[in-house]
Amino acid sequence: MLTRDDIRKVANLARLEFSDSELAQFTEQLGKIVTFVEQLGEVDTTGVAPLAHPLEIHSVVRADQPREGLSRESALANAPNQDHEFFLVPPVMAR
Repeated sequence: MLTRDDIRKVANLARLEFSDSELAQFTEQLGKIVTFVEQLGEVDTTGVAPLAHPLEIHSVVRADQPREGLSRESALANAPNQDHEFFLVPPVMAR
């Protein structure tokens, strides 16, 4: 069972300040949450496979399929600066 001191300690760690009425409200609300989580721990899950998500999700993105890439000539065709083998770019660091 959570106490006001527990809530006050967590609030202090999070650098939060609450009034006495807020502490009382949060103590009650968080106590209910903790009780519910404890109930979930009592459920028999023998034979149930772990899930990453409660719903079946299918990717809407197409599968990757290998295919031919661009030829060197095609890749360099619209380059503003090239030497028929590489893209030419301004130097990033001076020597």
